[in-house]
Amino acid sequence: MTTAPTAPAIPIIPAIPAIPGIPSTPYESYVYAYPHKTAYRPLPERPALAGLWADEPKGALSLYLHIPFCEVRCGFCNLFTRVGAPDGLTTAYLDALDRQATAVRAALEAGGEGSGPIRFAAAAFGGGTPTFLTAAELDRLCDIAERRMGADLRAVPLSVEASPATATADRLEVLAARGTTRLSLGVQSFDDTEARSAVRPQKRAEVEAALGRIRDAAIPVLNIDLIYGIDGQTELSWRRSLDAALAWRPEELYLYPLYVRPGTGLGRGSAQEGPAPAWDEQRLRLYRHGRDHLLAHGYEQVSMRMFRRAGAPAGAADDHACQTDGMVGLGCGARSYTARLHYSFDYAVGMQRIRAIIDDYVATDAAAFAHAQHGWPVTGDEDRRRHLLQSLLQAEGMELAGYRARFGGGPREHFPAELAAFEARGWLDGTDPARLRLSADGLAHSDAVGPTLFSAGVRAAMAAYERT
Repeated sequence: MTTAPTAPAIPIIPAIPAIPGIPSTPYESYVYAYPHKTAYRPLPERPALAGLWADEPKGALSLYLHIPFCEVRCGFCNLFTRVGAPDGLTTAYLDALDRQATAVRAALEAGGEGSGPIRFAAAAFGGGTPTFLTAAELDRLCDIAERRMGADLRAVPLSVEASPATATADRLEVLAARGTTRLSLGVQSFDDTEARSAVRPQKRAEVEAALGRIRDAAIPVLNIDLIYGIDGQTELSWRRSLDAALAWRPEELYLYPLYVRPGTGLGRGSAQEGPAPAWDEQRLRLYRHGRDHLLAHGYEQVSMRMFRRAGAPAGAADDHACQTDGMVGLGCGARSYTARLHYSFDYAVGMQRIRAIIDDYVATDAAAFAHAQHGWPVTGDEDRRRHLLQSLLQAEGMELAGYRARFGGGPREHFPAELAAFEARGWLDGTDPARLRLSADGLAHSDAVGPTLFSAGVRAAMAAYERT
């Protein structure tokens, strides 16, 4: 098994003195939603969805459908997914998804006319790997979104995740015909040796062929995911992967730092515990190299991870749109967000537990789907934290007047210690008094900024989960 990545012999920039409350590593945690699902807990009262959504605005909802299957599990992956599916399981899963969609739509409609008409403004299929499904199954997935949930997929941004092996012509034909505006391909590296090191079994020739098929399908926005910090990766090999991606002129590129997390393939084979300063420095250098390379090639930075080609069409809502209130999630790994409660099903990383959760999901009846099972209240201080976190991690930052209008005070009043610590590190850009935003160095340290803003309650819940 691959061991923890090691950095090449490069000079180490002197560490900035520690500041209480800020992680000692720039790679504490990738924050793609707050709070993380490891903080969710069983909801003893199992609240009815009809009540949760009764007073919620429903005129611009987001719809997310989760497919928890992959052809292989990458060494770095800690997503909720299982490898393969026994005969009949994908059919049973889509049957359950259909039952859930029927129950959720009824709950949304139970609010009556007082909450306004129900309309979906964006949709996404994620996982796992949605294109693990066959072309016919993808067609059915779209039918569930349209006929059961009422989403007009051809009229709204629709983003779909895929892998090179599953981006086949027949699947892409279905997705294009059903209105897909953005296809995100998990490449990670164009270097075969690096791909093997990350336990990502693929050949560059297969990746290039998949990219050709995606371009042939004429889906408006192509996103390519790449990872830096892989064992053996150098600035030269990283540049080669970047240039290989740029050759396809993708509308978007996501640059992810490699994480070695507990319960993953790399994590089980790693003797590394805690942050490794040399590896941290290697990842920071590769990030900066990649950022500068993309900026020089006409891309604009949207967040630490996301880069969009200047003038490219918008194929999906922006980086943080899936974290906004009014998201309806279907599938056993999907979250749903109301203004007061985030909820989902149980969560796991270990394969045995994931399989059990999927089995429970496919056996769930329509009546049970009408209730929330696991969740976390997002009100008061948690609401403020979430708004600040998801706004600050975007390159454009946050308009201070909007924050004050929503919360009755400024972020420096509510989070004086955290923001003072960021300022002491040089992570805040003070050039625009009307906005709070990160400096270039602050964006580079987004994975330390985000976790610093977690509440004590969320931290405790996440720590308790990791011990179970």
